[in-house]
Amino acid sequence: MASKRTLRQRAVEILTRLKRHYPDSTCALRYETPLQLLVATILSAQCTDERVNRVTPELFRRFPDAQALATAPREEIESLIHSTGFYRNKAKHIQGACQKILTDFGGELPRTMPELLTLPGVARKTANVVLAHAFGIHAGVTVDTHVKRLSRRLGLTEHEDPVRIEKDLMQLLPQADWENWSIRLIDHGRAICDARKPLCEQCFLADLCPTAALLQPARSKTKTQVSPQLT
Repeated sequence: MASKRTLRQRAVEILTRLKRHYPDSTCALRYETPLQLLVATILSAQCTDERVNRVTPELFRRFPDAQALATAPREEIESLIHSTGFYRNKAKHIQGACQKILTDFGGELPRTMPELLTLPGVARKTANVVLAHAFGIHAGVTVDTHVKRLSRRLGLTEHEDPVRIEKDLMQLLPQADWENWSIRLIDHGRAICDARKPLCEQCFLADLCPTAALLQPARSKTKTQVSPQLT
């Protein structure tokens, strides 16, 4: 890999372009309170934000806070979130987190990474989303599947483990932009850098991307090797 200084310069330039092309990027999950964001983020595991946003209005209407969710019949929560997948585990985690918030944190969602990580169903990705979007606290870089894939394609990390990827990105990006990076890279992954067929020829990051440099010549070569049909 390139030197840390070179990587930092490239990462900051990528970030600058992402901000320019996705100026209105924001958290796609809909919520009114920090706790609702926590619940929505737990539900988003292995599920689209769009699907979560279809489920949460009724869930939050019936169980709007930690007290209501902690004491709700588990079966009712499972029924409401069934379409998000893994609904039994998600319901268990949501209730466990709300119960711990009531018993250990006075009913208020904690605002530190170590405290959030004590809640059932909460790992660094979920905690980063909640801290950044609910409280404006940049404690780390959210690494979902898009961020993992694109950060590797852009040559900014060689790791597969999300925690190690996060550490690499935290060293390359200004802390104030940690969530800017994640939210815009997610949008870029959806719009351009598809997992199977990245649109490198349309990508405004192609000149900064070692993967694009490998893919584009290969595609051009494939096109030129197509033999004309005999008539």
